[in-house]
Amino acid sequence: MNNNNYLKWLKNKTNLHENENDNSSNNDKVSTAKRMTINTRILSDSLTKLDPRYLAKNNPVMFTVEVGFVVVLAIALFPNISSEFVNESQVFYLESAIILILTVWFATFSESLSEAQARARVDALRSLEKEVSAHKLLNGGGSNGSRKQVTVKSTTLNPGDEVMVYAGEIIPRDGLVNEGKAFVDESMMTGESNPVFKDKGDHVIGGTKVASDKIIVEITSEAGRSFLDQMVGLIQNATRPKTKNEIALTILLAGLSLIFITVIGTLLFFAYFLGYRVDIATLIALLVALMPTTIGGLLPAIGISGITRLGRDNIVAKSGKGIEAAGDCDVLILDKTGTITEGSRSAIKFIPLKGYTEEDVGQAAFASSIHDTSHEGKSIIDLAEEKKYIPPLMDKIITAQRIDFSAETRFSGIEFIADKRKTATLSKEQEEVLASFSTNDFLLDSVKKESTSNNKRTGNNFVHRMLLELEQNNRQVKILKGAVDAMLKMTHAHVNEAELKWKVQEISNNGETPLAVSINQEVIGLVSLKDNLKEDIRQKLDEVRATGITTVMITGDNQLTAQVIAKEANVDQVIAEAKPTDKLKRVEEEQLKGHVIGMVGDGTNDAPALAKADIGLAMNSGTAAAKEAANMVDLDSDPSNILKVVKLGKQLLMTRGAITTFSIANDVAKYFAILPAMFMENNPKIQFLNIMQLHNPETAVLSTLIFNAIIIPVLIPLSLKGVKFKPEPPQKTFLRNMFIYGVGGAILPFIAIKGIDMLLSLFV
Repeated sequence: MNNNNYLKWLKNKTNLHENENDNSSNNDKVSTAKRMTINTRILSDSLTKLDPRYLAKNNPVMFTVEVGFVVVLAIALFPNISSEFVNESQVFYLESAIILILTVWFATFSESLSEAQARARVDALRSLEKEVSAHKLLNGGGSNGSRKQVTVKSTTLNPGDEVMVYAGEIIPRDGLVNEGKAFVDESMMTGESNPVFKDKGDHVIGGTKVASDKIIVEITSEAGRSFLDQMVGLIQNATRPKTKNEIALTILLAGLSLIFITVIGTLLFFAYFLGYRVDIATLIALLVALMPTTIGGLLPAIGISGITRLGRDNIVAKSGKGIEAAGDCDVLILDKTGTITEGSRSAIKFIPLKGYTEEDVGQAAFASSIHDTSHEGKSIIDLAEEKKYIPPLMDKIITAQRIDFSAETRFSGIEFIADKRKTATLSKEQEEVLASFSTNDFLLDSVKKESTSNNKRTGNNFVHRMLLELEQNNRQVKILKGAVDAMLKMTHAHVNEAELKWKVQEISNNGETPLAVSINQEVIGLVSLKDNLKEDIRQKLDEVRATGITTVMITGDNQLTAQVIAKEANVDQVIAEAKPTDKLKRVEEEQLKGHVIGMVGDGTNDAPALAKADIGLAMNSGTAAAKEAANMVDLDSDPSNILKVVKLGKQLLMTRGAITTFSIANDVAKYFAILPAMFMENNPKIQFLNIMQLHNPETAVLSTLIFNAIIIPVLIPLSLKGVKFKPEPPQKTFLRNMFIYGVGGAILPFIAIKGIDMLLSLFV
């Protein structure tokens, strides 16, 4: 069915292609207008951020550069202000002032650009919230029993309304599929290009597009409270205060700026005392060149880009704290279910105990799961149907009294209540089947005495016979399935516990989970459930472990099953048979040892651990308490996304370190450019420092300032995209980045400044 629908989607996509081409020119005009609006806002924001008050508060390095610009500009406008410290031409001062203010603008532009990318996520989501037409279904009124359709605006729909959505149409609001099957294009929401197959009972998101066939959707959300509204609200309410590392680096840069200001001020008076003529603009150029302007200009952009990149993965960082901690994370506590495994255990086989057959267990498991709506229950029904282990008298099974699963009992099933008023009748075929069995009393022990040949001859097993006798004799019977230890407490004393425990251990050794199946307090066999590992989870965990992070898996499964899963996924440590409080306990224990902890949760019982952990990732599908306690929310509700958070945190830390190293290494070349330019005229012996053989003092200063300015926009892509992350030990990463950005940062300015000087010498 899925393949046929997928082919229909492909065909439908081809048919729609011509219409899309017809509208492409209009769409291009709209997108061009949007780009112009965005670009205008980036320019406007970057110019607004040139306000000295904003820079003094948020970027002391760039504030110092802007003060230098004001001083040089004042000299350019009033060249006669001083004869001692103003020695160059007015054009030189104007050129220097322009380069200085461009340096500041490049820094504010990089910040505005990164903020625009963050806003683009909200704008993209808002574009999906547009009002669309919907085909509302009314009760009655149609011909041939069909329901009448009326076209209404999506904003008028209320929860409970049903709408028909055809191929190529937008789903008007969040809802559930009540009828039909179709592929739905969710690429605008998740970024996944392949359409998602939706069947009856599946959830669909408003704003996504039906790609094939048609479906009837029951609206489940009110206007303004859809999944999209939640996403937009979370992103808009997320704040970005500076992280501790960012604050520390900002203080360091401010301290360096003060030191260099003191050094330059002292140098001015020393030169004056020695009788050297020093130009004030050249001193300011030296100050700007020596300060770490590169990292100072790009630091805000690096921080904002981290949150933006998380947003692309549908993860909302409520503050920068979690991202910063992710960079230092060294212990990751992961739930087994949903994070390491798919989180949906499926039945894979029926295992009978001695005296029973696989068909006995299959039919009993089928009957006990008839009212079980969980994935496990449905998988048992599917497996029994696949093996053709369908019990008779389905109408009686369906109407039997249900026994629901509870945390106390840990079992579920059905119970046939004897009805003394009822006179049962069997069909002729059923009477013949019943007659083929022995005429023993209807007891569980009697089936063990039945010969295997008798079952082969009749083609029917014990459960089949039991149900027929039940119908004829109107007996009371319980058919249950549940946790092995819970079921053992209810069984007869003569149950072979040794055989049962041996088979349970066999199942656990394979990383599977056993469920016991019983009839009237007699365990007849086991159902083996398998929860498969998530795709590529071992590779992802290996990458995380390679960076020095210890992985801890926490699960309620028994120790044996947990160890098998941990070995398959290559997890370092295991906490088996865990209770909800064990998560908080483990987080506290690890933090007392000085570790930085990351963990995932979705329930109210996870909230204390999420609040305590350094990186708390809550699922959007979880409780309000969990989302409030965590410092990040995963809109896709995929627990394995914690691995993306950790990798991004490491990448952010690497990027900040790499650009800081590059910025400081740049200063080496600047010394050899500006110092000779300042003192060669007064002391020809300093000529030996001019190793780059720059044209003259004027071009030397201008070349250095130009390089200092243009390196900021050149590095904007790196600050927004981040240094490439490689799963390797931190020491190896440090040495590689020191070589690339340290040695490279020291060599590049020599080449670039010399090249710029050669170009300037053509005009000066």
